Amino acid sequence: MTRPLFTILSIIFCLQLNVFAQDSLFHYEVEAQTTATSNGVVPFWMRSNQYGSIPNAGVSGSFLGRASKAYDTTRSNTWYGKKKLIDWGAGFEGRTNLGKESNLALIEGYGKMRVAIFELKAGRTKDVMGLNGDSSLTSGNFAISGNALGIPKIEISIPEYYTLPLWDGLIAIKGNFSHGWAGKYTVQTVELEEVGTLEDETINTKTYIHQKSLYGRIGRDSWKLKLYGGFSHQAMWGNEKDVYGADFDLSSFETFLYVITGKPYANGIVLSSKIGNQLGSIDVGAEYEFKNSNLLVYRQNFYDVGALSKLANIRDGLNGIRLENKRPRLQNENVFQWKTILFEFLYTKNQAGELWSKITKSGDENYYNSYYYKEGWSYNGQGLGTPFITTVSESKKGQIKNPNEYFINNRLYSFHLGFSGHLKDWNFISKVSYSRNFGTYNTSPIGGSIGEIRNPPIYGLFETVNQFSGQLELQKEFNKKLTMGMVVALDQGRLLDNSIGLQLKLVRSFN
Repeated sequence: MTRPLFTILSIIFCLQLNVFAQDSLFHYEVEAQTTATSNGVVPFWMRSNQYGSIPNAGVSGSFLGRASKAYDTTRSNTWYGKKKLIDWGAGFEGRTNLGKESNLALIEGYGKMRVAIFELKAGRTKDVMGLNGDSSLTSGNFAISGNALGIPKIEISIPEYYTLPLWDGLIAIKGNFSHGWAGKYTVQTVELEEVGTLEDETINTKTYIHQKSLYGRIGRDSWKLKLYGGFSHQAMWGNEKDVYGADFDLSSFETFLYVITGKPYANGIVLSSKIGNQLGSIDVGAEYEFKNSNLLVYRQNFYDVGALSKLANIRDGLNGIRLENKRPRLQNENVFQWKTILFEFLYTKNQAGELWSKITKSGDENYYNSYYYKEGWSYNGQGLGTPFITTVSESKKGQIKNPNEYFINNRLYSFHLGFSGHLKDWNFISKVSYSRNFGTYNTSPIGGSIGEIRNPPIYGLFETVNQFSGQLELQKEFNKKLTMGMVVALDQGRLLDNSIGLQLKLVRSFN
């Protein structure tokens, strides 16, 4: 399909929904964007945590079409509440970028069905994994932050907290279990005659992704204080036969069981390790309801290759606090009113790799980089987790890097502030971040580690650098059908290329 035809069909699709679907459960709109960026670079917050919906660098135009059908929440059921027992939904979002280079992307395309508290969903969706305060303001979850396009998958879940009919509604749970198709990844094969070493040969082979999570909430609806806890677990896998050859003796089903349980595998030839590239977070939080505001504090603890089980990297984590205004929006045109304030501190510098850290068999975590996945924890070239962990393509040229690492900066700390509200009849969202970046252990003075072994930084030392990134977005709604917006973004520092971006938006809704 040609790019112009894709754009035309997207717009026609949304217009047709206007004719045939007047039900309020349907939402459909088209959006036009004009973007200008300096230095041929899209600023950090214009491209990060956008679910892969990114404008072209330089001067460009974009067209987006969206359509969705929501669940019906108006019909009552005596035991399930104000929801239909069985319902369905769907969504679509397509983007075309026009400029020096033209491209198109399917940002979302899915169908879903709900039966009581359970949901079955298939396709590409906008997802995050982990406990945070606000998906539009956060710096990004460790596991899945919405930074890259969604990986096509099929998923069964309890998407909203369901209060168990025990102890007078004291405990509520939610979670998911999914299987996805990530496409072909470049992996490095293992030399069988000398187990554990890597050949120079790389191959492209199919890769799956496994995801699951389980979160609980303690606190009845009438309580002001509620406590949260849970975990998320992700794994890329599926090419073990291609990597290890005939010496990998598990069937596909047996391999899947090892993946979902996180059980290490070894057979005397293949050294003991978890199958695939596995990572996730263990999260805790507490929420308190004040009269006119809601306070949430939370922490994500990271695991990648096993150090968290020994608390060896417990210093690393995402710490956040969110304050939400519960007052209804004031209608006075001249009134400023804040909506949400969010502050996060991200620390990933430890990784159980310091000289004084507790020694683990797997050594330093080396977040997002993988033993044989050449592009580590990424999809279509973009990191799946927090965008502050930097890929080789995003960093400023000239920085020292280990050529075997796709993420050349995963040791850092950052301060991040998100703020939203409205002034007169304009809504605004602002994000500002400052980070200090130290590269990886393999480009640090003390080198990388595996158990008690230290590998010297043979490719040189990463220069410690600071980085500031900020963005302000303004939106104004006209007659509930037309919305105008503007985005201004800035990068200044020595990690990323300095850049400025300006984007104008016009959104037309048809429902």
